[in-house]
Amino acid sequence: MTATPAIESFQTAFAIRPGLLVEASDATDVLAAVRDAAARGLPVAVHATGHGLPGPVGGGMLIRTRRMDGVEVDAERRTARIGAGTTWGGVVAAAAPHGLAPLNGSSPGVGAVSYTLGGGLGILAREFGYAADHVRSLDVVTADGVPRHVTADTEPDLFWGLRGGGHRLGVVTGLEIGLVAVERLYGGSLAFDGDAAPDVLRRYLEWTRTVPETCTSSLAAMCYPDVPQLPEALRGRYVISVRVAYTGTAAEGEALVAPLRAVGPGLSDSLREMPYTESHTIHSDPPFPHAYYGEGLMLRDLDAGTAGRVLELTGPKAPMMTVVQLNHLGGALAERPAHDSAVPHRDAGFLLRLLSPLDGTDVEAVRALYARVAGETAPYALGRALNFAFGGGDRTDGFHAPRTRERLAGLVSRYDPASLFGGAY
Repeated sequence: MTATPAIESFQTAFAIRPGLLVEASDATDVLAAVRDAAARGLPVAVHATGHGLPGPVGGGMLIRTRRMDGVEVDAERRTARIGAGTTWGGVVAAAAPHGLAPLNGSSPGVGAVSYTLGGGLGILAREFGYAADHVRSLDVVTADGVPRHVTADTEPDLFWGLRGGGHRLGVVTGLEIGLVAVERLYGGSLAFDGDAAPDVLRRYLEWTRTVPETCTSSLAAMCYPDVPQLPEALRGRYVISVRVAYTGTAAEGEALVAPLRAVGPGLSDSLREMPYTESHTIHSDPPFPHAYYGEGLMLRDLDAGTAGRVLELTGPKAPMMTVVQLNHLGGALAERPAHDSAVPHRDAGFLLRLLSPLDGTDVEAVRALYARVAGETAPYALGRALNFAFGGGDRTDGFHAPRTRERLAGLVSRYDPASLFGGAY
């Protein structure tokens, strides 16, 4: 363990300056670190890739798990054991030779364990549910310095809370997840000029009422900067696009997206059949570290008028660049798994995601804009999404319903009474 200045992270907007840094190579390192922190009375935070860093981290101990990146696939059981520092790209690559896939998110560089602890909204979410629904077991070190192998049978309360409750119940050193038999899909992005936003938005919302659960999609809108790194067709333009992932045949996929293509001429169309290993190209999330602030609002439903006002607030006339993404939920996401979990807001029909680059942007101005968006969507609001509160450590409310929050708080009192991992929910 060494004293350290600010350390590197994918999220560069918020300094990470722990008093002690532990570069853990295995569960034994984590166990020793937690016991040492408890003896010293030091708070503990965990860091894998730093995509979803909730806010500034100062003092205390930071356990960095990026070296714990192993993947072991059991093709017969359709499971994978993954280490705490494993990225989704690593899991996808390990599962693909067996004709299998995990319930991964859109970015291959995101830490799979942390994402799953927050619920895990995947590319195939409407068909298969949350990543947390597919967890078979977790290996975790709790605040009392005890390594635990947690399953639905051994410690059902902890098994419930770790899946959807985030990092506040211990340091997860690895987990076993179920895989699905998906080798290929029909997917990609269909982009339109921002002038067509009202028609695209209306058509998309109508379309989501008709699609099968085998189709998971999102709508995104953003003003691209005028920089040479971007394709000329996108530079300086306001663009609205629909992203699609569908596990049916390519012919069925073509018929499925026909109503979207009928909106009119598009700027680009990457919809195609692809191996699952190329599924990250559907969203093409930026792979490089950068500074940003974000929010995720879980909505019961959404009408075209309200959605249109959100685009007006965040579009070309907005005070700062804001990426808007509207994820269509429902399907298997709304179903309770065989073993219930702390994943909240299963009755949400949509997730509204907001993300703003922070280079040269006032954080308070971003928060003010997000508050206006939240005001517009308030009639549909259920709460906030833990996986997408990027840089939002200033707000911890709304992640779970009151009854779930109370149950999680009870688990904290039982497993971490000294608040080693961050205190009450």
